[in-house]
Amino acid sequence: MSPFRRDRRLAGRYKMKTPLRVRLWKSAVPECAGESVNLSQRGIYFATDSVLRKGETVEVFFNMPEEIVGEPASEWRCTGHVVRVEEINSPDGKQGVGVQFDCYEVSRSKPVVAPNGDRIQPWKNERLLSTTNWRHAS
Repeated sequence: MSPFRRDRRLAGRYKMKTPLRVRLWKSAVPECAGESVNLSQRGIYFATDSVLRKGETVEVFFNMPEEIVGEPASEWRCTGHVVRVEEINSPDGKQGVGVQFDCYEVSRSKPVVAPNGDRIQPWKNERLLSTTNWRHAS
């Protein structure tokens, strides 16, 4: 076994703190607050005091920064599954949670004109097909 761990990420990761809301998919449990630690177009790692478990499906709501997607910041609703949960060094007992996005929806106040001239409508729903069939190590 190699002493070096290979980074399997497919998308660039950005250290960015942004407030977010998270809730269990199709659950009556109220949403909780958190703050991102780092994020990419395929996933997010955040600190929260809510109790989440590996494998659970969640919705995460936050403003995706322009630095990541190359267009004005907008609210994203990302549906994904928890791939990592760990204790973090925090005085208030928060845990670190990693979520891999399966699909997302973007809210825009008006259509955006893409560089090729296409008009992108205010709501865009995307499914990240390349991530939905990945198997994760236990």
